[in-house]
Amino acid sequence: MVIRCPYPTINIPELDVLTYLFGDGEDLSEEPLWVNAADSSKYLSARTGLQWIKRLAIGLDKLGVKKGEVVMIVTPNTIFVPIAYLGVVGSGRIFTGVNPLYTADEIAYQMKDTGARVALVHPSLLETARKGAKKAGLPESCLYLFSDTEHKSIDGIKDWRSMLGTPSEASSYTWPHLEGEAAKSQVATVNYSSGTTGLPKGVMITHGNLIANVEQVSFLHQVEQPGIKPDVEDRWIGFLPLYHAYGQLNVCLIAAKVLIPVYIMSKFVYEDFLSTIQTHKITELHVAPPILVLMNKHPLTPKYDISSVTKIGSGAAPLSRSLQNDCRDKFNTNIGQGWGMTELTCAGCSVPGGLKDETGSIGCLLPNSEAKLLDENGNEVATGERGEIYFRGPNVSPGYWKNEKATRETMLEGGWLRTGDIGVTDERSWFWIVDRLKELIKVSGLQVAPAELEALLLTHPSIADAGVVAVSDSFDGQERPRAYVVPKSLDKDNPGVSEEEIVEWMKGKVARYKWLTGGVGFVNEVPKSAAGKIQRKVMREWAKRDGKGGRPML
Repeated sequence: MVIRCPYPTINIPELDVLTYLFGDGEDLSEEPLWVNAADSSKYLSARTGLQWIKRLAIGLDKLGVKKGEVVMIVTPNTIFVPIAYLGVVGSGRIFTGVNPLYTADEIAYQMKDTGARVALVHPSLLETARKGAKKAGLPESCLYLFSDTEHKSIDGIKDWRSMLGTPSEASSYTWPHLEGEAAKSQVATVNYSSGTTGLPKGVMITHGNLIANVEQVSFLHQVEQPGIKPDVEDRWIGFLPLYHAYGQLNVCLIAAKVLIPVYIMSKFVYEDFLSTIQTHKITELHVAPPILVLMNKHPLTPKYDISSVTKIGSGAAPLSRSLQNDCRDKFNTNIGQGWGMTELTCAGCSVPGGLKDETGSIGCLLPNSEAKLLDENGNEVATGERGEIYFRGPNVSPGYWKNEKATRETMLEGGWLRTGDIGVTDERSWFWIVDRLKELIKVSGLQVAPAELEALLLTHPSIADAGVVAVSDSFDGQERPRAYVVPKSLDKDNPGVSEEEIVEWMKGKVARYKWLTGGVGFVNEVPKSAAGKIQRKVMREWAKRDGKGGRPML
């Protein structure tokens, strides 16, 4: 049975992103749009933002960056990240963002994989980015300092403002306009995901995908409360990372489309988060479950007035029913859960705006999309039975960047995307996520690919084999990476390496959220099938038994 959105089909404009957001570029709002949360006197409006966007487009033209080539950012959040995003995408290039926590090796991997031509780098990350660029073979002349504050240069690296077009040039600049199939197929971003298995892969997202997801999410956000004028104007807080699809959709696109001011935090500090909500009367939050854990349990929470918040949307990882309802009652606000994937641009399901849910549901499908649930033999399951979700809609990625094999395995015939998530539905066509087939681990909403950590562990001189799975923390229920390793020395009394040594060694190789915070267990053998595939189901049972930091097993 194919399941469809219970709401009518909507019209989705077939345009390029800049035309969709800014029309002809005339008579744009001068009200604050992207605002520095730490200093609200620093902001960009739609009008000034578009001028910066045009100036960046002209600068990339002058640098000789061709249409369809990739421009990378390596930066924490700033009010200029939406400028970089839209300037790259709107001028016909492809945007890719790097997690600012990445090591030089991780940055180099993404630089190589995308073939990035230019990288905009925050001064605080310059040393790491330079090392990554050297490993990737990207000349330092292709790096530019990128921040709210202008720098003359640092060690010969120029500020990005040095290559921009002038304001007068921007006034006469016309961005490439796209319509119809050209708009639907033009790649706009390459965001990285582990998909359902394997190493991180670049997910291609088109102008058509982006616009479809903005329209789908916006429709479902207000469908049950049409025409209601709020007592106060909406204000959002932008702490979600803008290299990630969740932050991009809300901050760079939806906010610009409907002109909701977003107070952008450069990094997440919980007390600053609460202070920003109180000071600027934030009305709506877009969060991942770990933020709700903090809001529910942290002793700082009751010290701030966050009563202005009337809506909270949670995504990026499963939210427990108990935590959802605890926070709803404590903060007297509506909390709606959603579900999505990088391969779905961002969102695939959501609880419709205006409706309350107490069951932990991820809501219904977005408009113009459909799904089916299949068992392990590929047969469709009945309502109320578990099955893997297959999704089809205008927000589905056309495939993985330069990876036809992974594309064939995930993006199937007929436009169906195999999600790797196990769900159930009810008679209303609402969904619940109950499990997942995916190998990936979700740490505070961020993806960790076991295959990536396993490959690194195998380079350790004292490790013969390794497997990595998630273990759930008993305190907050969040997942942590846990490794099971086979030491080269099978002497139980002297394996040649300790759990602590392995944990510390990994810290120098990967970003913080990929650290082995779930601990390390020693085993005689990593369980594998006859074909040599790691049997993660077995290791997940081990992890359940061991818990966080469980005792080594021999």
